[in-house]
Amino acid sequence: MPRGFSTKAIHIGQEPDALTGSMTVPLYQTSTFAQEAIGKHKGFEYARTNNPTRAAWERNIAALEEGTDAIAFSSGMAAIDAIARLFNAGDHILLAEDMYGGTFRLFDTVLSRHGIAFDTVDMRDLRAVERMIRPTTKLLFTETPTNPLMTISDIATLAQVAHAHGALLAVDNTFASPYFQQPLTLGADIVVHSATKYLGGHSDVVHGVVVVRSQDLAERLHFIQNTVGAIPSPFDCWLLLRSVKTLALRMEQHQRNALAVAQLCQSHPAVKQVYYPGLPSHPQHEIAQRQMRGFSGMVSIELGSRARAERFLTSLQVITLAESLGGVESLACHPDTMTHASIPEPIRRARGITEGLVRLSIGIEDTEDLIEDVRHALDCCGE
Repeated sequence: MPRGFSTKAIHIGQEPDALTGSMTVPLYQTSTFAQEAIGKHKGFEYARTNNPTRAAWERNIAALEEGTDAIAFSSGMAAIDAIARLFNAGDHILLAEDMYGGTFRLFDTVLSRHGIAFDTVDMRDLRAVERMIRPTTKLLFTETPTNPLMTISDIATLAQVAHAHGALLAVDNTFASPYFQQPLTLGADIVVHSATKYLGGHSDVVHGVVVVRSQDLAERLHFIQNTVGAIPSPFDCWLLLRSVKTLALRMEQHQRNALAVAQLCQSHPAVKQVYYPGLPSHPQHEIAQRQMRGFSGMVSIELGSRARAERFLTSLQVITLAESLGGVESLACHPDTMTHASIPEPIRRARGITEGLVRLSIGIEDTEDLIEDVRHALDCCGE
């Protein structure tokens, strides 16, 4: 059995095809499967329920996250919605304060109408977490690093708190990827990814995946996957099988470039604050060092005003202003008006999402080109 991360990424679920010897997992672009007789088939009946390409991808990502099983969905939000469907009306879920705006919107405008109660809390403050837990709390759900302020939750301790109260811990691991962080090995029960991001890595697929520790959760989530039908296409799964083969290489370059950009920003007078867990100045740097193997490619910077943020963003020449993250190309985002605009403004401000905040997804371009691009844009945005 392969042990190393890249060996598993390349080989688990990606064995040569038994029929033809193909070194690439075949793309089974079919909606249904022939059955030999009533009740007798080869493990596949209908493509919403299962598909060989999807099954290969689920096996692969489960291995990379050190999980029991994985369940693939058509988007990251569909994956998070499926996690919420594990619970019933009257149940309570505790969310991290600093999470992707779409996650907050799902709970605030959709799930709350169906009786799922939720609160937000700073997951760095364990006493606050304890105070917010109710007898009906069934799930603690955090991101780490968070989007967009890069705060770090202590996964092992949160797992202990959750389990002491009979709740589960779910971790959105999108920003770290399984290469840099494996929450299940730290005690989490559920890991979710917007696989659109680092797992896909090439800005050409929209996808979500959940990985779990227990077989019971796996069976329940596969039931939801089949029943609701928010499944990915076989081609999306094929693209992800292709992409994870180079995940380790890409993540190392993302991190190398991000650290260089963060160090530049930390020393530039136009920047009021830098958010990057790889910097010793980050408030949770020690926790990040303890639970992560690296610090990934996401950097946020505070420029002090919307005008300065606009000047910075319009002055970039290599980095592109666009939604999303985790692709090979560097992207810049203005969370206040883009990824987190669905959160009411007073809540955004209370959480530190200001008009001057810019989020950078640092790609794998040449480091020197990115440094020059960011330096030029920072010089342009100074007053």
